[in-house]
This record gives sequence, C-alpha cells and structure tokens, in this order.
Amino acid sequence: MAQTAPARRASRSGAERPSPASVEILDIAFHRADLSNPKGRTKAERDRHRAELKVVRSAATVIRLLQAETRRFRRPPLTDFERALIARRFGEGTLDRSLTRVGRAVDRIRGLQRDSERAVHHAAGADELGVEVRRFYGRMASHVREIDADLARLKQIDRFRDDRPRLDPNAPTLVVAGFPNVGKSSLVARLSSAHPKVADYPFTTLAIAVGHADLGFDRWQVLDTPGVLGRSHRANPAEAEAQTAVERAASVVLFVLDPTPGAEPPLEEQEELLARWKQELPDRPILEVETKADLFRRPGSGRLQVSSATGEGLDELWERIRGIWSSMPRPEPIPEEEGAPNDEERSRAGAYRGRHTAH
Repeated sequence: MAQTAPARRASRSGAERPSPASVEILDIAFHRADLSNPKGRTKAERDRHRAELKVVRSAATVIRLLQAETRRFRRPPLTDFERALIARRFGEGTLDRSLTRVGRAVDRIRGLQRDSERAVHHAAGADELGVEVRRFYGRMASHVREIDADLARLKQIDRFRDDRPRLDPNAPTLVVAGFPNVGKSSLVARLSSAHPKVADYPFTTLAIAVGHADLGFDRWQVLDTPGVLGRSHRANPAEAEAQTAVERAASVVLFVLDPTPGAEPPLEEQEELLARWKQELPDRPILEVETKADLFRRPGSGRLQVSSATGEGLDELWERIRGIWSSMPRPEPIPEEEGAPNDEERSRAGAYRGRHTAH
C-alpha cells in the first residue's frame, strides 16, 4: 500500500505520533482479559466464566491504571506552593477539573461492570455472552476515550511538577529574587549547596532551583528564581514562577539589587519593583541587599552590600536573616500525610539536595 506524504516523512524521520492514553490503557486491559483461564466442567460453564473474567479483569485493569494517573497528585498531597505553580502555568482549577473527570470515569466504569456482570450471568449461550462482553468493551472504551484530554493534561502537569523541586513546607525558605542579571544565582551558590548556572547575560535562570544551608538548628531551603521584569500582568512563565515563589513559598525574601553604573535595568527601576512588592506583600519579610560590592560600592545606600566573588558581607547577611526568622511567629507544622515529603519524595528530590553549613 502506498504511503501518504505525511506518513513517508514520519517514516524517514523515525518519528511516531504518540498514541492517546486511552489507546494504551485499553490495549493493556483487553490483552490481560484475553489471558483469562476459565474453569468449568462443561463448555457452557467455561464460556460463561470466560465472559465474566473478561469483564472483571478488563475493568479492574482500566480502573487501576486510571487511579494511578490521579494518585500521584494525592499521595503525598500537593503543597500550597505546588498548587499555586500549577495553577499559574496551566490555569486556575485545571488540575482539579481533570482529576474530577477521571474520578467520574472510574465510578461509571464500576457501575458499568456491575451491570455487565449481571447481564453475563443471565445470558443464554455463547453468542449472547459474546454480545454482552463486546457491549461492555465498547461502553467502557467510550468512557475512557472521553477523558483522553484530561489524561494527557495530567501527564503534562506531572512532567512539569517533576522538573521542579519539591519543597518541605515545614522548613524555612529563603527566596532570592530580583531583576535578571543582578547576581542572584551567584549569591545562591555562595549561600547554599545549590549549583545554579551562572553567566554574564540575563535570563540564565529559567526555572526555580533549590539548595540548602544549615543556620543554627534550622536547615534552610534557598531558592534561586528566574529574573522578573516587574510586568505583573504580562509575566512570562519563568517570571510567573518567581512571583509564585515570592508569594507562596518564602519565609524571607532576599531582594537583590545591582547598583553598578550601567546596570540594566537601572537601579531606579529595580527599586520601583521592590517598592511595589513591599506594598503588595506587607506581611512578607523582604531583606534588601546590593551585590557586586567588589566592583562598586554605593556610599550611604543604607543597604547591606555584599560580594559573591569575595564573600564580603555574607556572614552579616546570614545574621540578618537569622534575626528576621527568630522574630517571626512559627506556623503550625504540616503533618506528613498532609503534604510534607515522605522518604520516597525525599529520594526523588535527592538531586536538589546537598549539605552546606552557613557560618
């Protein structure tokens, strides 16, 4: 048979269009149902038992696979920060709507299974048994295909989530934020165990990264965030992640400013964003720091001036963070089953973890 032009192009490139999730799920379910080993003394008994097994096993397989798609978002439950990140990237309520539709499909398939088991029990002869099984397969397949878009969306959200560090909601968190190319990543590398990419051009950091630092008896999570441009209503995805970290994850925000002559954007524009955040987040402690003190010092700035290159001012910076943290009321700990990472999650997040002692 002659191939169409798109098929030839796909064949030459070796690329194949991925199958919808429903096709994969149904293929697995029907294959396992076909492996049924019916029992019975007569052919009629074996035919009926085979039909029963096909209904029960195919339904059980589909339900198990659908529940696996939703369980990853519930055990352990998403933290508030994860939910906010997902809502900002995919739209408010998108995740919950997809989870709800998949859950409803599971309930419908369970009800369909009960009805089909009764129909098989009362069927007369092999032909009628075959009709009932095919009817069940068709109706179950219809329910699964209806949620194809939701299954694809859940996989997309799960990949997005896997690419981000899972934070411990009970640990203090320092969010390092500011405009692009002001020295945030260099500062995070000096303050914590993180090894962010550092380069002399803007937008080097495109997603949140986390390191850890021990400060007294507390182990801090130190977040490096993408640069923001102060466009609250036109933020790109990377900026939106940074803003979400500031709003939903930070115990303390470390706002980094570049005071050097020729800085882009100029210091005045950086200070405008700082002032706006202070106004919009009055309950969020924001510590201001000017970087690149080894290159330029601004007399009388009133801010702590530090250098990631030489380490100047970093001890005093940690002391100020310690002072802010010690004066803050402690929130109630979140129990393990309500969102704190379990051992499996800690293992999965191992690439983001390290050990560093702040002095």
